[in-house]
Amino acid sequence: MKNVISIILQLFLFLLVFFAGSLFPPLHIEHILSTSSAGTRIFVADGLILMLALFIVILLIETLRKRILTSGRWTALAFVLATVLGLAMKFGFLTRSAF
Repeated sequence: MKNVISIILQLFLFLLVFFAGSLFPPLHIEHILSTSSAGTRIFVADGLILMLALFIVILLIETLRKRILTSGRWTALAFVLATVLGLAMKFGFLTRSAF
C-alpha cells in the first residue's frame, strides 16, 4: 500500500514539474517539429529535462539511503508513466500561428 501511494505522489510530482517547465520554460530549449502556412509546431523540451533532473535527484537520494533496489523500480515506473501521460496531454507542444 505504501508503494502505491509513493508511486502516485511521485507521478503527480513529475507531472507537475513537466507542466510547469513546459509552461514557464527556464532553459528555452525549443525544437521545431513542422512549419506550414498556418503556423509552426514547436516542442518545448524544458519540462522534460527538468523532470529528468528530478528523477536523477530522487534516484541519488534513494541510493544514499540504500533503498535503490526496492524503491528505484517504482520511481522509474512513476517517471515513465508521467512521461507518457504528459506527452499524451500535450505538455510542451506549442503552435505559433502565422497570423
